[in-house]
Amino acid sequence: MNKNVGFISFRISGTDGVSLETMKWAQVLEDNGFNCFFMAGELDTPEEKSFISEASHFTHKGIKELYASSFDQTLRTADLTHGIHEYRIKLKKDLYEFIHKFNLDMLIPQNTLTIPLNVSLALAITEVIAETGIATIAHHHDFFWERKRFLRNCVWDYLNCAYPPHLGPIQHVVINSSAQNQLALRTGISSTLIPNVMDFDNPPEGIDEYTKDVRTELGVEDDELLILQPTRVVQRKGIEHAIELVARIGRKAALVISHASGDEGYEYEQRVMEFAEVMNIRALFVSHRIDETRRVDEEGRKIYTLQDIYPHADLVTYPSLVEGFGNAFLEAIYFRKPILVNNYSIYSFDIKPKGFDVIEMDNFISDSTIRETRAILDSPERIKQMTDTNYKLGLKYYSYTVLEEKLMHLMSVVWGKDTFCR
Repeated sequence: MNKNVGFISFRISGTDGVSLETMKWAQVLEDNGFNCFFMAGELDTPEEKSFISEASHFTHKGIKELYASSFDQTLRTADLTHGIHEYRIKLKKDLYEFIHKFNLDMLIPQNTLTIPLNVSLALAITEVIAETGIATIAHHHDFFWERKRFLRNCVWDYLNCAYPPHLGPIQHVVINSSAQNQLALRTGISSTLIPNVMDFDNPPEGIDEYTKDVRTELGVEDDELLILQPTRVVQRKGIEHAIELVARIGRKAALVISHASGDEGYEYEQRVMEFAEVMNIRALFVSHRIDETRRVDEEGRKIYTLQDIYPHADLVTYPSLVEGFGNAFLEAIYFRKPILVNNYSIYSFDIKPKGFDVIEMDNFISDSTIRETRAILDSPERIKQMTDTNYKLGLKYYSYTVLEEKLMHLMSVVWGKDTFCR
């Protein structure tokens, strides 16, 4: 008999890492006979499988106000406590309705029991699990203790209760070994490590009729290198290093920055623009030409997906200072592109030991980094060698097959090996 699984998140929409990984999990589960349903404040999932709960989103007006008050002071007011629980009660009703509407056998909270952007939602999920005993896989991407902005707060009691909750029905999944170690040390909770993945079993199709003009449309000249920074413009992405690299390699090149700053403010984005001017490089901010799906905008311009841009890149830069895992790293490997990567902690511990062949920096652009980048850009043979090696490693360690094996093991813990069908 097929099982019904309900994913819960703030949003399951767009190209943020949590949304992308959620849909990968859903695809693998549905390929193995599970029926997947979705609850969030923002969804682009099929309507017949979707349950909109507006207060689940961290952008909901009331939730944003509670968040702002929770993380700017150390003494909680009675009004704040009341507000948190008022939304907890509302969200519990939504959760029970979601469970009953789709006759759910399992919940899969996606980062909602991990990062405290919506404390009321985490408390509601925790109480529902405690009250029903429903089988749960909590997928953790970014723990609150990994982000400085959450450490000054007046909700420690709620963080200790629900981030994450220590309940029998919950199996916990983390995306890197550091999170696994810290979760065990801080809470005594054991977990399964399932890294982010790409569909390495099915290589990308490459440039097609729609995307053949990407370089021209984005403003990259014919004799320029297209160096792709495939991230949002936020401080932890270290985009200054990509700008410095472009300025120093001595090649005519444009740095194409794929996404805007999003919900983390525009001050850093302004700093990046100014730094590009100071370093005298062409930085192209193209977020207005990239979306989740291909389309034509109101001005008649083509809109591309990020996957449409990768095949045109000559080099991918990924100088991040902090990452929970590194989706852009896997994307560059998947599209067989050479990549510059900073030796951030999760890369150092979890990814680098696999043997990937990359241009590596250690928190700054050195002379050797510049020399290696030039040598690789000038050698198509070297590029093919390194990207072929990396693709094989991606297939071995970060494919859907790996995800399937690990997910099916978690399901067998709940229902036994032969309960689900494929």
